[in-house]
Amino acid sequence: MSRRATIRTTHDDATLVARAIRPDNTDEMTTTVERNDAADAAGRDERAGTIVTRIDRETTSGLQSTVDDYVVNLEVAIDVVEGARTAQHAEPTDTGPVSDTDSDSEHDTTQ
Repeated sequence: MSRRATIRTTHDDATLVARAIRPDNTDEMTTTVERNDAADAAGRDERAGTIVTRIDRETTSGLQSTVDDYVVNLEVAIDVVEGARTAQHAEPTDTGPVSDTDSDSEHDTTQ
C-alpha cells in the first residue's frame, strides 16, 4: 500500500519557485503549477499561482522524511527567489555607456 501527500503553496511567482524546487524532487514526487483564472481576471500578477507537489512513498516514515525534506527545500527556494528579486531590483537595468570619453588606447601616441 502506498502513502501519499499533496502539498499546495501559493506564491507570487509560482513558476520560478517551482523551477527552483524541481531539481530536489525524487522519482516519487511531481511538481506542477496551477493558475487561478479568477485571480488573473481580477488583475493579479500572471506569475501568481499555486505549486502542487504530490509525493508517493511505500512507507509512512519514508513519506514523512520526504515531506520534511521538501518543506526545507521549498523554504530555501523561496528565499533564493526573493533574494534574487531583491538584488535584481537594487541594480539598474540600463547603465548606459561605461564612459562618455574615448579610451586611452585609441589616443596612445607613444608607439
